[in-house]
Amino acid sequence: MQNTELKFIEIIKNSLSDSSYLGDDCAYLKDLNLAVSTDLLIEGVHFDFNFISPYFLGKKALKVNISDILASGAEPAYATVSISGKLSGDFIKEFYCGINECADEFNIKIIGGDLTGGEKISISICIMGNCKGRNISSRKNAKEGYVLALCGNFGASDTGLKMLFNNPKEENEFTKAHIDPILQYNCSKVIAQKCKKPYAMMDSSDGLINALEWISHSSQIGFELMYDKIPKIKGTKRESVLFGGEDYSLVCVLDENDFNNIKLKELKAVGTAVLGDKILIDGKDIKKEKREEFLHFD
Repeated sequence: MQNTELKFIEIIKNSLSDSSYLGDDCAYLKDLNLAVSTDLLIEGVHFDFNFISPYFLGKKALKVNISDILASGAEPAYATVSISGKLSGDFIKEFYCGINECADEFNIKIIGGDLTGGEKISISICIMGNCKGRNISSRKNAKEGYVLALCGNFGASDTGLKMLFNNPKEENEFTKAHIDPILQYNCSKVIAQKCKKPYAMMDSSDGLINALEWISHSSQIGFELMYDKIPKIKGTKRESVLFGGEDYSLVCVLDENDFNNIKLKELKAVGTAVLGDKILIDGKDIKKEKREEFLHFD
């Protein structure tokens, strides 16, 4: 878990008179049937133009936000896009071509945004999802005995990024996973429509173990899982599988009956939610394993 980010979130909560909507990647506005989320991408922190074009940056920037909506169980619907930096007409055109292709793929309407100058390119997207007919997830919903299930590959994006550092022109399934990630749209939809009980679901934007630690912290439970059952591309190193970010795969903690009723071959059971606060992989406490965790703060 990102300790600095957690500390800042607690400061924010303590500074607000009403922080009841905080705690998940999306705020669930039940009275409006909306899930709302926002993300900030900054040049040199989240992306590097040596590795990605403005077109693919546009696609990925929107996908990052769509992934949060999918992890809530909602249907992505509307977005605003704001950009600052040393902008040019060519950049704006190529960037918005990427935004448009992604928006068309997921039937999202771009409804506004803002443009301003700055030293580095910064992108802020606010996205809204329709919650009608959906059971919306929360990190605090996991319970002892629930099934821990994963959808999508883990560690591919981190592996691809490391390859791009060595060769910015490298093209393979790992580098594609980093530049143009695959989102788990169908899995999210089926889970949100079929789950009868409360459930927890997050994406793996900051890594598998990071997501499990957030759910563990919020739900006051632990996890036992088996490494060999984690879905991954052959050749992915263990460190990337467990701690690598930006895969945007789904980490789901579901009631056993709900899991059995979902019947999606791409949703893989890898473990169980248990009493306590430890995360055990093949019986070993992950907190004792040396790691290079994916963090947005140094």
